[in-house]
Amino acid sequence: MEFRIEKDSLGDVKVPVGAYWGSQAERTRNLFKISGLIEHPKMIDAYILLKRSCTQSNADLGLLEPKIANAMIQAADEILSGKLRDQFPIDVFHMGAGTSLNMNCNEVLANRAEEILGGKLGEYTLVNPNDHPNYGQSTNDTFPSAMRIMSRLMLEDLFPAIDDLIEAFAAKGVEFDHILKSARTHLQDAVPIRLGQEFTAYAVALKKSRRWLEHAAYELEELGIGGSAAGTGLNTHPDYRAKVVDYLRIATGLEFRNSPDMREAMQSNLAMAALAAGLRIFCQELTRISNDLRILCSGPLTGLAEIVLPPVQPGSSIMPGKVNPSMAENLNIVLYQVLGQCQSIDNCVMAGQLELNVMMPGMAFSAQFAIEILTNTLNTFTENCVLGIIANEEICRHYAETSPSLATALNAHIGYKQAAEVVKIALAEKKSIPQVVREKGLLDETTLAKALDPALLTEPGIPGK
Repeated sequence: MEFRIEKDSLGDVKVPVGAYWGSQAERTRNLFKISGLIEHPKMIDAYILLKRSCTQSNADLGLLEPKIANAMIQAADEILSGKLRDQFPIDVFHMGAGTSLNMNCNEVLANRAEEILGGKLGEYTLVNPNDHPNYGQSTNDTFPSAMRIMSRLMLEDLFPAIDDLIEAFAAKGVEFDHILKSARTHLQDAVPIRLGQEFTAYAVALKKSRRWLEHAAYELEELGIGGSAAGTGLNTHPDYRAKVVDYLRIATGLEFRNSPDMREAMQSNLAMAALAAGLRIFCQELTRISNDLRILCSGPLTGLAEIVLPPVQPGSSIMPGKVNPSMAENLNIVLYQVLGQCQSIDNCVMAGQLELNVMMPGMAFSAQFAIEILTNTLNTFTENCVLGIIANEEICRHYAETSPSLATALNAHIGYKQAAEVVKIALAEKKSIPQVVREKGLLDETTLAKALDPALLTEPGIPGK
């Protein structure tokens, strides 16, 4: 490999001759060989889009020469179109606060702009990474802004995946609404419920959980860009930060806005904590639901077997014909990983000191990784599992009719004590509740039929009264 020599404040740095990155990114590339993971495309999109908006704003305000600004905008557009993506080689776990990524972006923009203007890579005679792409900026206001932009953009992919899952559960609620089954509390038989009611409740729970992510999206739209090094706005034009946000709104169609206090926006990463909270709440609810599906499909002969999940692959290397709830298991694995990333975000958010939180690269990675794997697993889980769930109506009705808790509907007619005696006899003699009631002559057939009417047993009211 051939190298060029670049100089920075620490001395000479050998940079691959054809690289659009420069000395800062090269130092990072060699120092932080941590995970083998590079920045997510959405983080690159967010940072370059932010740099483009900053460049446009400074050009509008007469702070950058038009030819230099235009060259940097052209470079940014090329990156946003998918070019030069191999020029961001640094590990996601790099220098505190994200200076390495900020400078990687500055260097690529500067080198490509230099090239557009007729210069050579690494010379920086026409465009300098610190003086032009970084004009009026600091890592301290660009990284948190880019991190929020990235997270907000990725939520735009997550929300449709959530909505499709909610719709799928709601559709199953309608499809299964006529199927009576036994509810279960404490994992023991309880009063009757309709299978459709269970699935409708799943949809409602996820819809409520989605609201927390909607609030997180609102928090993420508040940006501290323009705060520069310490939130004071040093070296920025008074109109600069408003212009940047205007350009971001136009480019994304999202309602980004300026933070009312740039110091707070730099000190605090509350928006990222809100994102972690929203993801956590959603994942906790979905974990519960996924576990329910695995229990409901347990069997096929020695479990509940009330529903059948679509078979997607053989379930055992030794037991022929075994089929597992693979999609639900995959969902749980991913949900636990997302919850772990939420904990990482929380820890990083707490780690800020005074005017800056230097743990932001950790937050950014955890956010991008969590949102991406959650989006992907929701899409495949909805398509390959929920949409294909089948109900075993015969088994569901059998459980409902033989459950001792069916006697609860008799409380209003024969009293709790006598109903409990009916249950004891039914269990001891392996008889159904209606059979014992008839044998003991406790109710006439008309009253018994009304008291045990499936339609009345699963709605508010007193059956038979």
